[in-house]
Amino acid sequence: MCGRFTQHLSWEELQRLADLIGQPRNLQPRYNVAPTTMIEVIRPSPAGNELVPMRWGFAPSWWKKPLRELPATFNARAETIAEKPMFRSAFAKTRCIIPASGFYEWTGPKGAKTPHYFSASDGRPLAFAGLWDSCRDVESNARIESATIIVGPANDWMRPFHDRMPIILDWRDAKTWLTGDDPASLLRPAPEDALQEWVVSRRVNRSNEADDDPTLITPSAAAAS
Repeated sequence: MCGRFTQHLSWEELQRLADLIGQPRNLQPRYNVAPTTMIEVIRPSPAGNELVPMRWGFAPSWWKKPLRELPATFNARAETIAEKPMFRSAFAKTRCIIPASGFYEWTGPKGAKTPHYFSASDGRPLAFAGLWDSCRDVESNARIESATIIVGPANDWMRPFHDRMPIILDWRDAKTWLTGDDPASLLRPAPEDALQEWVVSRRVNRSNEADDDPTLITPSAAAAS
């Protein structure tokens, strides 16, 4: 699973990694991104790759009910996206990359879970494989663009923390994922040395604006409890 992540990214670094087009933007740092909020997404366009805000929680083009009635679509399982009606069209036609600084997972018993933060071993942004689509919100009549993060089985390094993990792409495979003919070949666990981990404050268990600051990713010995 990937139910909470961070996006404290710079336009300049993403431009170098993904060859973005468009005017540079000052990107708001996010340290506690939760489902149904807005996230930054990289998608291809006729002119090149663009960075656009989208709702985190996938709504396919054919969705005709209120968005609040969607099932949990913030993640899509790598094993079934090619066949599942919710995702199969997007997998074939509208793939994206969700850049992330890191993500959270929890270990331990219910009611006393310990949050862990995971980021790239080399410190660069992570490239989560994703899908996006656009639908008409039946309540507001607004056009809504939305995205999901694809998750698959954990690698051996990740398995002590969780049996699932995001599909993390090598940035060199970005073009193949976004527009290539064989995206399924990239749906594999990250290398064993791709990530680093540390325990963080349980404040991350909350998801309001007061609990979205850099101290959330500070190792727990120095974090505010």
